[in-house]
Amino acid sequence: MPRFESLSPLRAVAVLLLTGAAALPLSAHAQVAEEPVATTTENGLEEIVVTAQRRRERAQEVPLSIQSVSGDAITQSGYTDFTDIQYLVPGVQYDPTQGAAFQIRGVGSTSFDFSNAKSVSVVVDDVVMDGQRANGLIGMVDLARADVLKGPQGTLFGKNATSGVIAVSTNRPVLGATTLRASGSYGEHNERILNATVNVPLGTIAALRVSGFDQAQDGFGRNVTLDRLVGSTHEYGGRARLLIEPSDSLSMLVSADYAHHWDSSVRTPVSGQPAAVTTMLNQLGVYPGPESADTADGSFGQIVTEEWGASFNLTARLGDHELKSITALRFTGYDNSTPVNLLPLDRYAYIPFNQGELDTDKVSQEFHLASATGGFVEYVVGAFYNRLHARQTQLQWATLGAPLYGAGGTPIATLYALTGAIGVNANASLFDSVNETAAAFGQAKFNVTPRLSLTLGGRYTHDWNSQRLTFITIDPVPVAGYQPNFVGTSAAPAFPYGKVTGGNFSYRVSPEWRISDTAMVYFTYSTGYKPAGVAFVGNKYNPYRAETVEALEFGIKSEWLDRRLRVNLNAFRSDFTDFQTTILTTIPDGAGGQLQTTAIGNAGGLRSQGVEGEVAVAPVRGVSLTGNFTYTDGVFTDYVYNKTTDYTGTRLTNSPDWSASVAADISHDFASGFGARVHADYAWRADYWTVVGQPAYSRVPSYGIANARLTFTLPRQDLEFGVYARNLFDTYYSTGWQVYGAMGLLHYTSPSARRTAGGFVNVRF
Repeated sequence: MPRFESLSPLRAVAVLLLTGAAALPLSAHAQVAEEPVATTTENGLEEIVVTAQRRRERAQEVPLSIQSVSGDAITQSGYTDFTDIQYLVPGVQYDPTQGAAFQIRGVGSTSFDFSNAKSVSVVVDDVVMDGQRANGLIGMVDLARADVLKGPQGTLFGKNATSGVIAVSTNRPVLGATTLRASGSYGEHNERILNATVNVPLGTIAALRVSGFDQAQDGFGRNVTLDRLVGSTHEYGGRARLLIEPSDSLSMLVSADYAHHWDSSVRTPVSGQPAAVTTMLNQLGVYPGPESADTADGSFGQIVTEEWGASFNLTARLGDHELKSITALRFTGYDNSTPVNLLPLDRYAYIPFNQGELDTDKVSQEFHLASATGGFVEYVVGAFYNRLHARQTQLQWATLGAPLYGAGGTPIATLYALTGAIGVNANASLFDSVNETAAAFGQAKFNVTPRLSLTLGGRYTHDWNSQRLTFITIDPVPVAGYQPNFVGTSAAPAFPYGKVTGGNFSYRVSPEWRISDTAMVYFTYSTGYKPAGVAFVGNKYNPYRAETVEALEFGIKSEWLDRRLRVNLNAFRSDFTDFQTTILTTIPDGAGGQLQTTAIGNAGGLRSQGVEGEVAVAPVRGVSLTGNFTYTDGVFTDYVYNKTTDYTGTRLTNSPDWSASVAADISHDFASGFGARVHADYAWRADYWTVVGQPAYSRVPSYGIANARLTFTLPRQDLEFGVYARNLFDTYYSTGWQVYGAMGLLHYTSPSARRTAGGFVNVRF
């Protein structure tokens, strides 16, 4: 994967243009959405406008479980990572341990396999972000909103999603306006955040909007051997959007973005290490435990991620219809160096060299045609094509317990090539995967009476997924510093290549009844589909079947007291067949023992059911209160793994049964022109576990996170300043547990698992 310092001249220029705004004296820690997503009634609640059904509608009129989070709400919470949206929307969870993916209502993809599609699609500015190990968004600068759609989504979005969609919108360029918004903040643990956004008109029919960001924070764990921090992060990047509107009936939007992420958040020991290892760790000042983020590993672990791409969005009005074309090209790079030794390499080692380089490229094209609203029939029809290509090289060279260096610093002569194969002269694996999909979809809403409507939607999808495993030789000298001998640990696969194809028709039926002008009830029956895939586990060819889901939802959306009170409730149930999931399994380690690894397969049945609720109230001018909750009962209804272990009745991983959030905003403008705003929010989730069928060691206890922010504004309101505190009560939590062979129980931690307080300044012109 290309590094920033080794970019081609063309890409280097593009990156400098995109991030140039970050060189301004201050940049934005807070961004106010300029996208017209909400309006405020007199002394009432904001009317949130979403595009969940590919047309602009009030969220209260959409017969879907949807929660919209504004860019301002994200800013006020103080979160800086896109994955932290899980703390703003109950029922959303993010799992960093098994391939990095979102889950909604307890259901989501947690797999390292490259042909496995995501259950929750992340869509940014109408582009599906489906690159493996990538979230699609690094840095949350200049966001307008994030809409979380829960349940199967396939009749309106380009990519079929069995569990939900997180649709993110960034602010569009504004014609005829020159604006600058910038902010800088500094907080504990050397947290520094710089953002800036500038909007510049280019004549009367065009405008350019450029955003840049740079943010970093020191970790709170220690590598005592290397005297370095564990858990540090640094991100930077930018986005440029060019809008051209030659007439009222034609709009062209060209977008480009680049983002870079680095972190040293690696696995650290909790318990179950060999007694001799624990003794040596204690001697070095490292005491494993559920609240420890320290290690004594002689190798430094780090992850580097790059994401970049461009899209062209063309919107044309054809009479009372609207035609939209979305063309996208995207690339991601994911380099991980995550050794697992825990101790200095001359005393003990396990896997001193564990490195992977993943590069993906994708191209997608989407068309959809939308009719006018207000008639007897409102419809949207579309077509979608997506091709994602992934290549990963992976090396795992192990000593499996012997020190890497002997007396006098002599390196061990032989390493186990866990990514090699017995009888093959190679020491690394190369995975090459292509996921290709084509689909046609549509949805029609029949306004039978002013009170009664019926929505029907359908989608046909065809997929072609393939994957190949080959073995290659990587020069060990640049990696290990010497030339060892390599011993393979498992046989080469009998089938080094596999391809699966298949099609599916999924659909949606949703009647709705408007009780009054501000209240409606709805019922939805929908189905969803994920394609079959190809996996290699321990060099064994391991294909898995397609996944399908049937979902029911009944809900009410209502506003009362002249839109000062909003109450939304729904009950849901989803039944999955052949759910694609992962489980711990064992493979030979080449030394007469076994290693634990994760394998993807099909659980025969899964059920997710529960209730969700949202309450918002604006009792007086300048005060707003919101609360959300989700109860999820998610279990495997049929899961017998490898004909030997029965997980039927086991709760889903990363799925707390209860989660909730509350927030309060109070603002006041004084007679002098000065203003003040107080924000506070709290997110809580019940306990859950991270490994299927292993609640004893992978349980994450319940925890809650509180954030607070105090902002002061000057009379002209072009300058804001204040203080913030994230994780106000200094609540510690772990984000994932993992048993790693003889290394015992390890875990990941989050930079947010401690209190961070600081100050900020925002300017706007």
